[in-house]
Amino acid sequence: MRKFRILLISLVLFPGLMTAQSFNSLLGDESILHAQTKQVNQFFRRFNAEESTSGDRYFPGDKDYRNPDLRKRYLGILFDNQNASITDPLRQSFIADVMSPSQPRYLEFHGGQWFTEVLTEFSYMGKKTPVTIYLKLEEENQGYKWVITNVYLSSFHEMFHNLEKDDQRFLHPMSHELDFMNLVRVFKDKAYVEQYTASDYHPDYLTLFLYEFKKGNLVFNTVKDVKFHFFQVPGWYFELSEFNRPGTNAGWLISGLMKINDNDKELLLKYLYHE
Repeated sequence: MRKFRILLISLVLFPGLMTAQSFNSLLGDESILHAQTKQVNQFFRRFNAEESTSGDRYFPGDKDYRNPDLRKRYLGILFDNQNASITDPLRQSFIADVMSPSQPRYLEFHGGQWFTEVLTEFSYMGKKTPVTIYLKLEEENQGYKWVITNVYLSSFHEMFHNLEKDDQRFLHPMSHELDFMNLVRVFKDKAYVEQYTASDYHPDYLTLFLYEFKKGNLVFNTVKDVKFHFFQVPGWYFELSEFNRPGTNAGWLISGLMKINDNDKELLLKYLYHE
């Protein structure tokens, strides 16, 4: 109430001094709150133009549901403007593709082709250790749930760093005639034991993670950061991150964008999973 009294006195006595900026500073700039994409679900709604500029939901059948003009306005504010790698031509090309009149592309929450990367902190053998946990939505009965699909812990990968060595060690094809007594060579040096596995062998880091957790060697501390990876738009990949900063270009925004083909997608997935 006191703010409104100050505002009225200022308008009456000094009408020329009350600028829009000082007005917003006095009352709190609601436009900034409306402009920020505060939730991931809201990002979906804004990307698809399923929400009004005041935050009201639109549903199929509403006259402004997925309105192209509204959608173009929203898509223009859903990018991290401080990321120089997201150039204007790249951004406009992406927007043109998702808003194609013949085949517009929308994000589907339960449509698959997107997952989350959660950076956490664990104590591993008593030492604070970053652990990246990957999750995706999985259908179950009448609903969905988030499930862990993979993990990245640098010490696990270092443990199997010899798997891709060129000087591959092997057991002689006639080893059976020696009753495999030469297995002593395999287990003599634990640094190279993975080189004696099948060519299609891949370490199961998630099982190793769960084993260490159950043994009590890994203790969860906290979540440090969250981001999402989207492959739902054909020919494109984008990353979604949260930005807590002043101004309207904040909240959940597209923090990475690139054109990709099928081969690029496989390489990118390997990179994201640290494979």
